[in-house]
Amino acid sequence: MGVDSFRPRVQGIIIPVARGMAGVGITPNASSIIAFLAAVGAGAAFYYSMPLLGVLGVMLNAFFDAMDGAIAREAGTASMRGDYLDHVLDRYADIFIICGIFAGPLASTPEGVLALTGVLMSSYMGTQAQAVGVGRFYGGILGRADRLLLLLIFGILAWLFPAGIFGYGFLAWLLVIFGVLGHITAWQRFRHTWNELKK
Repeated sequence: MGVDSFRPRVQGIIIPVARGMAGVGITPNASSIIAFLAAVGAGAAFYYSMPLLGVLGVMLNAFFDAMDGAIAREAGTASMRGDYLDHVLDRYADIFIICGIFAGPLASTPEGVLALTGVLMSSYMGTQAQAVGVGRFYGGILGRADRLLLLLIFGILAWLFPAGIFGYGFLAWLLVIFGVLGHITAWQRFRHTWNELKK
């Protein structure tokens, strides 16, 4: 979907905010941890069928996840350890949010498994490209920023229209979208890396 392509356009907002956060002593790792805790809260809210509160948790997760790298650059403290921590916590954040949705009454286990495998495999393919020497690659139809945006939209729809459509709640539909598009994204990233390795 390409939400990440808009990142350069919002740098004028992100940089001053990151500079201010760094100025009051918020470290990149602290921002990563806060983002993760917000995701845990979002997952708990979805589990207890409170989608609006879940949306708030997703918003906080997205904000602090966007800030950690920016703070590191502004403070001159960017490091491999910080990058590693960020990626590990991002994956756990995905797990908590998705499991929160299907472990409760908002979706079923098959939809959750489809979503979880799609999301984790697409993320794995992005970093595995770097592991084999091609360089980190996050192209494809559904990136993490796209998933966060869809969570906000479908979370609000689930709050406004709890009955859903065609017998499925909006968050159940979202997990199906995550699963299908996640696996398509994983294939796109695999194909890119495979083609690069042939060069």
